[in-house]
Amino acid sequence: MSPKRISHSAPSFRHRRPARRAALIATSGALALAGAGVGAWTILAPGPDVQGLSNGAVLNGRKAARVSAYLITEEAGGKNKLRATLDGTAVPVTAAGARLKLALPRLTEGRHTLVVAGDSSFPFASYRKVVGFRVDTTAPELKVADPEIKNAAAPVTITGSASTDAVVAVNGKKVAVDKGGAFKITVPKGTPVATITAVDRAGNTTTQDVSTRGRRPMIRAAHITAIGWGDDTLRGDILALVRSGKLNAVELDVKDEDGEVGYASQVPLARQIGAAKGYYDARKAIAEIHAAGAQVIGRIVAFRDPKLASAAWKSGKRDQLVLTPAGEPYDGGQYGSLSFTNFANPTVRTYNRDLAVEAARLGFDDILYDYVRRPDGPLSHMRFPGIGTATPEQSITSFVADTRTALRPHAKYLGVSVFGIAATRPTEIAQDIGALAKVTDYIAPMVYPSHWAPGEYGVEEPDTDPYAIVQRSLADFARQAKGTRSEIVPWLQDFSMGSTYGPDEVADQIKAAAANKMNSFILWNAGARYQGAALQQIAKR
Repeated sequence: MSPKRISHSAPSFRHRRPARRAALIATSGALALAGAGVGAWTILAPGPDVQGLSNGAVLNGRKAARVSAYLITEEAGGKNKLRATLDGTAVPVTAAGARLKLALPRLTEGRHTLVVAGDSSFPFASYRKVVGFRVDTTAPELKVADPEIKNAAAPVTITGSASTDAVVAVNGKKVAVDKGGAFKITVPKGTPVATITAVDRAGNTTTQDVSTRGRRPMIRAAHITAIGWGDDTLRGDILALVRSGKLNAVELDVKDEDGEVGYASQVPLARQIGAAKGYYDARKAIAEIHAAGAQVIGRIVAFRDPKLASAAWKSGKRDQLVLTPAGEPYDGGQYGSLSFTNFANPTVRTYNRDLAVEAARLGFDDILYDYVRRPDGPLSHMRFPGIGTATPEQSITSFVADTRTALRPHAKYLGVSVFGIAATRPTEIAQDIGALAKVTDYIAPMVYPSHWAPGEYGVEEPDTDPYAIVQRSLADFARQAKGTRSEIVPWLQDFSMGSTYGPDEVADQIKAAAANKMNSFILWNAGARYQGAALQQIAKR
C-alpha cells in the first residue's frame, strides 16, 4: 500500500486539520541522522510520521556508542500509544521535554531491527514502521604489496587489495577497485612514501604507508662508535675512504652495547635513565657524511642494554629484563647480571622503536638493529615475562615488523644484524632468518671467520681460510632470503683475533660475498681502523 494512501476502512481525514506528527530522529553528537531515507518504512494507517535512521544504514563504533533516538510529538499521551522494540526487546519510551526518547541499549556489532508500532487505540491501531540497520566496528582489510622497483628513476606501480565495500585512496587520490577488491595505481617518481587508505561504509579506516624506494642499493660501509666519531683522526680516516670511492656508507652508532645513545636523544625514556650522552651532534654528523658522498646507517643495539636493565631493576620493573626461573636477572655468565632486556616487554620494544623513529627523523638513511635476539644459553634457564604463547623467534620477528611499520612514513631502510649460525640454527639465539627476511630490507649476518668453530661448513680452520667459511656460510643466507625482497649485507672482519688479518684476508671475504652475488658489506673494527688497501684491491677488479 502506498504510504500516502488512506485505507478505505478508516474515516477520511482529508477535510480535517492535519494530525500532529511524530518523528523518529537519531543523533550522534554532532552527527545528525534526521532526514535520512525512510523509503523502506511503510505507513499502514494515519499516524506519526517517522524520520531518522534509513533502512540499510551502517554505523561505526563511535557513532553507535553515541546514537540516540527520539519521537518528536505534541500528541498528549503519545508515549502510551506507541511501542518500540529493538531486535524483539522492548525499548522504553520516556518523555524528554517536547520529545519522546527511545532508550536504546548499547548497540553491538551486527544487524539490528528497530520497530515502532501503535497500540490498539485509534488512530494508531494499524501503525507499524520498521528500519533495519547495521553496526560495523571492524576496520576494512587492506593489503599492499611492496612495490618491485627495477628503475629508481621511473614511476612506481602499487598494487593491493581491500574489503570490497571500501573506498581506496593513494596519497589522497581515489583509486578504482574491482569487484574482488583489487586495485592498482602508478605514483610519480620521486614519491618516497605512498599512503594508502581504505574507508568502508561505516567510516572505519585502515591506513598503510609503503616505501617506494625498492630494494636497498649496494652498501660498502664501515663501523664507527659514537665516541670514535668525535676523534678527529678516526673520523677523518673514514671520510677519506668515502671520498676516495672505497666506501659509500658509514655505520654510526645510535645506541651501543652499553645502552648509551650517542647523541642528545629526546626520547623521554632515554633521558630518564641517563642514556642520552650527546657524544656527537646527529644532524651535523649526518650532514658531514652526506657531504662527503656517503649515506649514514644508524646502528641500534636493541636488547643488550645495561642502562635500561639497571634502571628497570632498581625501580622494581623486573619484567623489563630477561629473568631466570627464580626471578633473578639472567646473565649467562658473559654479559653481567644487568645487561639483557626483555624483547617481549612493551616498554622495551617501544623504547627501541622510538629511538629508530627519532634517528630516521634526524636524517639517518638506514636503521640497523644489533643484538636483536635473546641471550646465549639454554632456553630453560631463561624467562621472558609477557611473551605469552609466542616463541622467542616469533616475538623478535614481530618487534622488527613493528619497527618496519613505524619507519614506513620516513622511507628509511631497515636491517638486522644476526649471528652466522642463525641460518641453520634459528632457535639458538631466536633469529629466524626466513621470517626476518620478510620484514626487513636487509639481513646483516656476522660471518667473521674468527668466530666459527673448527670444522664448520667443512672448513678445518675457519680463521685461516676466510674465503671458504664466508662463501659457504653466506650461501645458506642466500637460500633463506630467496623469494623475499631482503638483501644480504654481511658484516666482514677487519680485525685480528687469533690469526693476523691484513688486506688480503679482508679482500678474500669481500670476494667470497661477491661469489654469492652479494656486493654489499659492512666492515667491523671496534677501534674503527680500516685497511684501505683491501678496498683498493676490490676497486681494481
